[in-house]
Amino acid sequence: MTLHRVQIPSPNYSSRGGAAIRLIVIHTAEGSKTYQSLGNYFANPSSQVSSHVGIDDTLGTVGEYVNRSAKAWTSSNANPVAVQAELCAFAAWSSSEWNNHPNMLANCAQWLAEEATAFNIPLVRLTPSQAQSNGRGVCGHMDLGAWGGNHSDPGVSFPMDAVIAQADGQKPPPTPTPTPPSYPPFPGTNLVDYTAGHGTRTWQQQMANRGWSIGVDDQYGPQSASVCRQFQAEKGLGVDGIVGPITWNATWTAPVT
Repeated sequence: MTLHRVQIPSPNYSSRGGAAIRLIVIHTAEGSKTYQSLGNYFANPSSQVSSHVGIDDTLGTVGEYVNRSAKAWTSSNANPVAVQAELCAFAAWSSSEWNNHPNMLANCAQWLAEEATAFNIPLVRLTPSQAQSNGRGVCGHMDLGAWGGNHSDPGVSFPMDAVIAQADGQKPPPTPTPTPPSYPPFPGTNLVDYTAGHGTRTWQQQMANRGWSIGVDDQYGPQSASVCRQFQAEKGLGVDGIVGPITWNATWTAPVT
C-alpha cells in the first residue's frame, strides 16, 4: 500500500544546501489531532516551523507539507540531513495509548518504508550518538539531543522497534540485478557458407556438448548447416540453416531434448 499524500504546502522550508539525507526522524505534534489541523498551523508563515508530513489515524493517508527534497524546520541543526514526520500524538502517551492508534502506527511504518526507499536509508534504529554523528537510519526527535533542539518526543513509550519492523516488511524489495548471460555473446556475423572463425568452433563445440554429431573443425560447411536446420526445427525456430543471433542464443539456453 502506497500512502496517499494530501498536499497542504507550508511556506516554512528552505534548501538543504547540498547536505545528504541520512536520518528519518519521528516527532509528536503535541497538540494537533489531525493532519489537516497540523497542516493549517504549518501553513502560517508566522509559525516559523514545519515538518515534511503529518500522520494521524486516517489509514493510508498523510498530510504532506514540505517536499522531501527540501529542508523542513523542526529539529534545529539536524534539519539539513533529516526527513521528518509529526505524529498527531503526545510524547507522554503510554504504551497502551499508542496501541489504541494502530492506524497511526501503520501509517508511520509505511512512511518509514517509503522514505527509506527514496533515500536508500537502512531501516535500523539509531542510538543517540549514532544519530548525532554520521549514522544512517531511523530515530526519534529526542535522540538528537541539544543538536536537534533538546526535545523529548516521540517519548519513551513510542513503539519504535515494532514500527521499524513493520516498515521493513512493507519496504519494496530491491530491483534485482539482471543476471548476465551464461553463454558467449553472438559474434556479430551469421555462421553460414563455410564461415571460419567468428565463433564457428565455439558453436560447433556447444552443439557437440548437447549431443549432436558434428565436427568441431571451425568450418561451417554442409554438416554444420544440416545440424543447424535440425536444431532449428526441433526448437521451433525459423529453419534456414544459418546461425544468427536467435539460433546462437538458443544453442546455450534451449533445453536439451
